[in-house]
Amino acid sequence: MPLGPWRKKNKSTKEHLVENEEVGSGHAGAGSLANKSSVNGAGLPPPPANLRPKLVFHTQLAHGSPTGRIEGFANVKELYGKIAEAFNISPPEIMFCTLNTHKIDMDKLLGGQIGLEDFIFAHIRGIKKEVEVHKSEDALGLTITDNGAGYAFIKRIKDGSVVDGVKVINVGDHVQCINGHNIVGTRHYEVARMLKELPKDKMFTLKLVEPMKAFEMLEPRSKGAKPASENKIGTGRGTLRLRSKGPATVEEEPTEFEEKAVKKVDDLLESYMGIRDTELAATMVEVGRDKKNPDEFAMALDETLGDFAFPDEFVFDVWGAIGDAKQGRF
Repeated sequence: MPLGPWRKKNKSTKEHLVENEEVGSGHAGAGSLANKSSVNGAGLPPPPANLRPKLVFHTQLAHGSPTGRIEGFANVKELYGKIAEAFNISPPEIMFCTLNTHKIDMDKLLGGQIGLEDFIFAHIRGIKKEVEVHKSEDALGLTITDNGAGYAFIKRIKDGSVVDGVKVINVGDHVQCINGHNIVGTRHYEVARMLKELPKDKMFTLKLVEPMKAFEMLEPRSKGAKPASENKIGTGRGTLRLRSKGPATVEEEPTEFEEKAVKKVDDLLESYMGIRDTELAATMVEVGRDKKNPDEFAMALDETLGDFAFPDEFVFDVWGAIGDAKQGRF
């Protein structure tokens, strides 16, 4: 629908990709993976299972474990299931994964793409903690993301913010409850909204779960994503992209345009909504790259991401960011 004041959610559209929701029709196994070139715009089916690439990844538990081998997953929930099976743990024990480091490094957080030679480290649930916070400012200084399987967690803490003064709260902590309300299964943008709407000058209570720690300490609390050019996770041999609908696909590394546009859109998500989500940003860039004007872009967003009610100003800024990246103006 054309841009207008605070466009409504598209009620008829099922929840789409934000950060690796479960594939409704996907099945574990090598047959779940398809090469990007095997699926065209006409919707032709992928090749037979025995002709699809069989990808094997190595994994460890971040706090220390033997190395396991996993394969045959099409989305994050299936990935967590494979990791849990390899280490004989329950999938809900896994909070999030990082690539090529066992540290709680949000620059290396597993999102929607895995380099074909990346090593996956799974961070599992550790100590539970409960903390009372006085909301002395309108903004708490938190950036929220989620793991695609029901856990929202803290991705960034702004220096000098309200939460920065509460040293027991750390990057990587899973937000389990707000004022006694269990929010497991709630998406990151809803958690960010709940925190933003807490009344100023009042106390509130958070129940948190921190990742189980290895020997090294946590990365700096305010650490955020580096520019895309400094934060390439792939190894030059392509990436596996996990999608919410349809099979996982093997793709080339992102182009310079894609890297710059996704980074800028991710920054806008943080600025407007208090979340960071590279897979959502990548989806918006894909939607907007061939659109001719903001209205056409807004209609495509409603169709693709109908469960979001994006403010018009945000949509215009995203459209402008994609255009700037096309013109190389970053």
